[in-house]
This record gives sequence, C-alpha cells and structure tokens, in this order.
Amino acid sequence: MNREVFAAARAAFEQGDYVEALTILNDLIGQTNAPESFVLLGETLEKLGLPSDAADAFKQAAELDACAAPGHLLRAAELYFAAGDDDQAQLIGMGLLKILPEDPALAFLLARSFRRTGETALVDRVKHTLVSSDEMAHLTLAGELFAEEERDPAVLTLFRKLAALQPDDPYTQFKYMAVARDFCDYEALARLEEMLSAALARGSLAMIEGETGYSNLLHCGDERLNRLATNNGDLSAKLPPGQPRQRRVRPHAWAEKIRIGYLSSDLWDDHATMRLFQSVLEAHDRDRFEVTLYCYTPERFIGFDGGNRQKWGPIVSLLNLSDPQAADVIRSRRTDILVDLKGHTGGSRANILNQMVAPVQVAWLGFPGSTVNIDVDYVIGDPIVLPNTSKPHYHEKFCRLPESYQPNDPVYRALPPSASRAELELPEDRFIFAAFNTARKMSLATLDLWANILRNAENAVLWVMLDGEIPRANFLAAMATRDVPADRIFFAPKTAYTAHIARLQAADIGLDTFPYNGHTTTSDKLWAGLPVLTVRGTNFASRVSESLLNAIGLSQLVAETPADFVDMAVQLAKTPATVDALKKTISDNRFRAPLFDAQRFCRHLERAYEMMAERARSGQSPEHFDVPALPARATPFR
Repeated sequence: MNREVFAAARAAFEQGDYVEALTILNDLIGQTNAPESFVLLGETLEKLGLPSDAADAFKQAAELDACAAPGHLLRAAELYFAAGDDDQAQLIGMGLLKILPEDPALAFLLARSFRRTGETALVDRVKHTLVSSDEMAHLTLAGELFAEEERDPAVLTLFRKLAALQPDDPYTQFKYMAVARDFCDYEALARLEEMLSAALARGSLAMIEGETGYSNLLHCGDERLNRLATNNGDLSAKLPPGQPRQRRVRPHAWAEKIRIGYLSSDLWDDHATMRLFQSVLEAHDRDRFEVTLYCYTPERFIGFDGGNRQKWGPIVSLLNLSDPQAADVIRSRRTDILVDLKGHTGGSRANILNQMVAPVQVAWLGFPGSTVNIDVDYVIGDPIVLPNTSKPHYHEKFCRLPESYQPNDPVYRALPPSASRAELELPEDRFIFAAFNTARKMSLATLDLWANILRNAENAVLWVMLDGEIPRANFLAAMATRDVPADRIFFAPKTAYTAHIARLQAADIGLDTFPYNGHTTTSDKLWAGLPVLTVRGTNFASRVSESLLNAIGLSQLVAETPADFVDMAVQLAKTPATVDALKKTISDNRFRAPLFDAQRFCRHLERAYEMMAERARSGQSPEHFDVPALPARATPFR
C-alpha cells in the first residue's frame, strides 16, 4: 500500500474534507486491497451520510483482516441497521453471536433490530446481555425490555445500575424501589426510603411525582402524600378543568333499565378480581339493570378461564381498539354508568374514562385510593375504608356501601378440607403465624412487627409465602438482623387456588401487612377459616382488612396501634382456646354474615347505582352518599 497516499487520505478525513478523502481512497483502493484503506473508506462514507455503502466497506475490511474481523463486522452490522437494512444487520449479527455471545454492543444492535422487525423471541435471546453492560444506552434499552418483568433476577441488577447512574432522577429511583420490593432487597429499600424521608423533611414533595400511585401505597399510609404519586403513564397529565361537568351535561338518553358497564382487563374466572366479583355479577337483577362487560383482557388469560365468562352477560372486546375508539363503542351502547375496575394498577386503560364516555363514571375495587387524573364521579367504598376524614384527599365523591366495599364469591370459591401440617412440612408442635401477602407488601415496618412478635412468642414460627432464591435469602437476612433465626421461618411457594385454601387451614393466625393490607389475600384467609390480625389503618389500602373483619364479625382482631398488634399476636400464641373460638366464629358466620353474602352485596350495589342515576337524571351534581343497609339476615344464605 502507498503509505503517503493513505496518509493524505487520512489527513483530508481529519480536516473534514470527506469528498477529497473519498477521491484519494478510490484511487488507492484501485491499487491495493489493504484493510486499513477499507476501514477509512467506511468511516468516510459514514460521514458523507452513506451508511449502507460504509457497511459494505467494513465488510470488505473484515474479509481482508481475520484478526480484526469481529470488530469490523459489528461496525458493518450497525451501519446496515442505521440504513434500515435489518436483514443484513441481523444476518451479520447472528453470525457474530456465535463468537461474541456476551458482547453488550452486539446485543444492543440485535435487540433494537429484532424489536423493529417484531421478533420478540429473538429480542429475549439477547436482552440479558444488555444488563451486563455499564453503558447508559444499553441499560436504558434493557429497562424498556424488562419493564413488565417481575421475577427475573436480572431486573434487580439492571435497575440498581440505572439508579446508580441517575441518582437525581426520581422516576428511576422509584422504579428501583419497586423492583427491590419484589425481591425483598431490604437494604436497598432502607436506603431509598431514607432518601425519600429526607426529601420530604426538606419540604421537597416533587420527588413523589416520580412514583406510581400503586407503588406509593406500598410504603406510605399518608393520604395527603398518596395523591402526589402521579407517575401513571398516560394518566400523569391533569384533566382539563371543567371536563367532568362538561361530560355530565352532555345529552344522554336514559332508558327504563339502568345500563351498567364494567371496564377491566381481568375478566377471567381465576383472576383475583373475579374470584371476588363473579357471583355478584351473576346476581344482578336483569329486569332492572342491563349489564355489559367492556373487556380488554389479553387472549392468553382468557384461555385460562374455566368457562364462567359465558355466565356474566354480554362481553364487548376493546382489546384491539384505541382509547378513543373504545370510548365510541361504550358510548354507542348508551352506557349510563361506567365502572372502572382497574384504576392505577398494571395494565389499566382508565384513560378511556377521560374521553367523556358516560354521564356517571365510577371507580371501584381495583385501586384502593383516589384515582388521580381519571375523570370519575364516585369511588365505591364503605365507612371504614372511606371515613369522613378522607374526603379532603379525594376528588371523587364517596359512595359508601353499608358493610364492606369488597364483594366475595361464595359459589365458585373452593373450600376443600384442611391440608395436614405433615404434608406441608410444618411443625406439629408450634404455633403458626401465616403471612401470605405478596412480597412487595412486606414493608420494612411489617418486618419489624413480625420480628417483634417472634422474639416474644417463643413457641411460634412464621410461615411466609415467597418464591425464588433471592427473595427468600434476602428475607432470612433481614429477619436475622432483627434477631430472628432461620429456623423460625418456613416458606410456602405459590400454588393452585384450591391447594392454597387447603393449606391456609393448617395455620393458627394470619398476620397482615402494613401499610398495604391483604385485600383478596385477607378474604381468602377468612374464607378458609383462618383469623387475621391487623392494625387500624390511615388510608384506604391500610383499612381493608378491618373492613373485611368487621363484615364477618371479628372486629376484635383490629389492633389500635402497632404495639397492640404485637401484644395481641403474642397473647394469641399463648392461648390456643382463644384461637379456636375465633375460628369457630368464622365457621358460624361464613354463610350468615355479610362478607360472603353475594346476593346481599349485589342488592346494596344496585341501590348505589340507582342513587347515582337518580341524581344524574335530575341534573344534580355528584355528592357523597351512604347506601342504607338491608335488614340483617335471619337465616344463612347457604
């Protein structure tokens, strides 16, 4: 190769005279096949905005220099990708994957290309390699790819790195906090919550805006602060002032029957929502109410349905419609009252309610708090979860059912005989506290209370539902720092629902979580005959167990303070006769008390809808109201 000519081409390139560099290189390449010339040619063509031609040059360089070929080919693949030629980019990239299986730059290229061509399985093949990188671009893409993952341990590593790289970004910090909860990384949670507390002490409330409403409830029982957690995707923008009133005054043709629409992505019979709701749904009086389910449940979940969907009434799929299109469909059916069952929870399409769909819009069941930035008139609760003191913290008006806001299914819910402690590998001679709420609800405050109980109830053990080596190891480590040895902890995996109800009966007392109580988990325990101990709460999410206990006649299991909670648990562990009496109360009340009385609940719910409709028909604005209770049952309902 003529070194002087090559040097002239390099000098022209470095001076930014890319046309001159290209002219010199074209003459030089006609005389020699030196790989350096093709590398410089590729760099020059890239500067001239010719990525495909540049990629060809790097491919040629790779053919001429076997030692440097992987680097040249990766550059070629990146340039083909930049040119929009995914076929060539993927062809080269997949070849390189055999020799560079752990290369983050290659994974970054392939993940973007496969994502662009819609080949999800191939994206999954390379996305874990991105997590091994320390490059911000690589980790940011990994964050997008792992956004819906909850159980993959790589997620914890990924968001730990992103949080370290973006210490002042509240959105990243709160995402890390959410992931840390799922993996019981209590050391990380302690640091993050301390950081948040320090910000709040300085009066810096803006930081909370980086947190989702649901995530905030997992550690914050302050209703004033709960409303500030507004990182809820499309629902982060405030509603235009006056929109709710504009929606309510739009012309609407009311009919004799009240047309109710339920909006959800959880419409399959093994989902927790439907385990609560399906018998109430079937109990609706079709002579007075026309009920439609507006469904955006993913097809893969509908496939798990055992056949009950067909009993619930007309189902209108919104799955493949945009939010405005979905709103048009609901409006076209002249829906009077639209009830959103999701709120600020995963997979929600509550933005449909922001399209001015129905004259009455309601939030119920899915989200235990104010649905900030969603256009709803009422939130359905009860006097316990929504006391008068909560009114200033809600834009919704309260519709309070008389006994509990939570429906419960006594028809399809399994009630098998108790599993034995032997088959569950539990000790026969110990008092067993069961804590079966999801890992993310096991807050630092909850751990402190549980540990305090175990330290003072020497014959007791804690049976906790956790899956995965990392969460279990982190949980044991956290309890060890609280002077609770590993032999006091027994783990239960997730299991099928019938088996879950059977095993709950082998425990003595259920322990609640704070500030986010068990909701369906608490009613499952009570259905199985297991008493649950809780503490009087300070917001909706922390008052649910009290509501459920009250509705089955066990209000004495609501402790006034955390210290009382510990004392009550320790005392129960010493008095098995008291525990037996509590279990007998559940057995006596299961088919008599309001908690599992779906028919009674439905009648109260229907009266609520009638009261909403009466105000709307007469042109009155929504207002707080309480549904009057029916006379108490004189005989069991089952």
